[in-house]
Amino acid sequence: MGFRDKFKNADHALTFNDVLLLPGWTTIEPSEADVRSRVTRSVELDVPFVSSPMDTVTESEMAIALARHGGLGVLHRNCTVKEEVEMARMVKRAEALIIRDVVTVRPDATIDDLLGLMETKNIHGFPVVDGDGGIVGIVTWRDFRLADRTLKVEDVMTKDVITSGENTTLEEAKAILHEHRIEKLPIVDDANKVRGLITMKDITLKGTYPHAIRDELGRLICAAAISPFDIERAVALDEYVDILVTDVAHFHNKNCFDAVKKVLDKVDAEVIVGNIGTYEAAEDCLTKLEGVAGLRVGIGSGSICSTSVVTRAGSPTLYATTQVADAVNDYGSDATIISDGGIRNPGDIAVALAVGADCAMMGNVFAGTSESPGRLVALEGRYYKEYYGMGSAAARQKRFAQDRYSQPSKTISEGVEGWVPYRGGVTDIVSEFVGGLKAAMGYVGAKTIPEMAEKAKLALVTERGVQEINPHDILLPGPNRKT
Repeated sequence: MGFRDKFKNADHALTFNDVLLLPGWTTIEPSEADVRSRVTRSVELDVPFVSSPMDTVTESEMAIALARHGGLGVLHRNCTVKEEVEMARMVKRAEALIIRDVVTVRPDATIDDLLGLMETKNIHGFPVVDGDGGIVGIVTWRDFRLADRTLKVEDVMTKDVITSGENTTLEEAKAILHEHRIEKLPIVDDANKVRGLITMKDITLKGTYPHAIRDELGRLICAAAISPFDIERAVALDEYVDILVTDVAHFHNKNCFDAVKKVLDKVDAEVIVGNIGTYEAAEDCLTKLEGVAGLRVGIGSGSICSTSVVTRAGSPTLYATTQVADAVNDYGSDATIISDGGIRNPGDIAVALAVGADCAMMGNVFAGTSESPGRLVALEGRYYKEYYGMGSAAARQKRFAQDRYSQPSKTISEGVEGWVPYRGGVTDIVSEFVGGLKAAMGYVGAKTIPEMAEKAKLALVTERGVQEINPHDILLPGPNRKT
């Protein structure tokens, strides 16, 4: 084959901007559309939205907010193992009926020690245990907030502790908390050792978020990013998370495959691998890696990713999704597909679902919310939040996620830094995107996400066509006015 044939045989790497969903015969109204979908073999989301594992997008607050609304946040790994584990613990503690990972203190601890624990753990009450783990008291913020910092816990704690057994039901716990006018109920075993904690706050939250995704113990589902080469991190997180997501720009690599095989052998959590962008990459994942639960798809399409510019290598998310979906279908696999990158609105998600995706992973969309960890700033009368790519200089300064990109690229940046408009809370974004996605499904006539893949038809749009389908020939308000 000559070099000229490389052009003749070249694929068309289409992006979301290149296509439209064609309206079809429909028997449903948008309100009847069901947007539930799988993110792994065993975890189903109420909404097919996943936040990116980026340090300006997903920490515990984002993961909790999305899980409460039926989506999933993937904790970033650009931090120490201890810090990522602590984020996962916070997600699991957020709404558990019985908190199993109880933080306790000793009677000889000082008030100063308690204040430090309260700040680092974001906890306002602690069971007090002796050297054998037996409960001897309980201390809450009300007991020590005005106390001398040099006092001991035993000086301020409540010694007459109300406790309950491990078989306590939700209704029984409510009754005990109400009867004794207390906020926290330690759960103890026959030896009086602390085995859990029930709080009034968690009971109250239990009915607040009916669409929350939970594990078998009633705790919020949690996912976390790992490097395939960091088995220590994977094992440490495995105690707390339900899903581990490999965070590599180009996963179709022998070293990555060899490393993730060891991870798969060591952990119980389901593992999503990626990023990949071709049929061959998906084929190898499905045939060479036993037990993979999902595939993270798309290379170089993120709004702050410059990989495809710097290296001229990439696989746009829409194109990558079609490639991987064909491989998954051809091999009869039940591994899920998470489209990652370049998704800006509900229509893009609808198109991704139409070509085989199960969920959409977004960074830019969630970076502008209240729950993202990025800094909030005011610029020219508008609010923005900090947002940068994991290959940017800012992210690389932290060094923990350096191996996300190949060794040669560590000397260059494969991401940019900037600001995205502040968009409010996750609640508003989820509501807006669910409404838009259901409207798209209504146009297609698809009642469920599997029906989107079955029924949806696409049409190609020219560059001039893109201009026509966007608002045009008007003066728009705001700093980015167009005519």
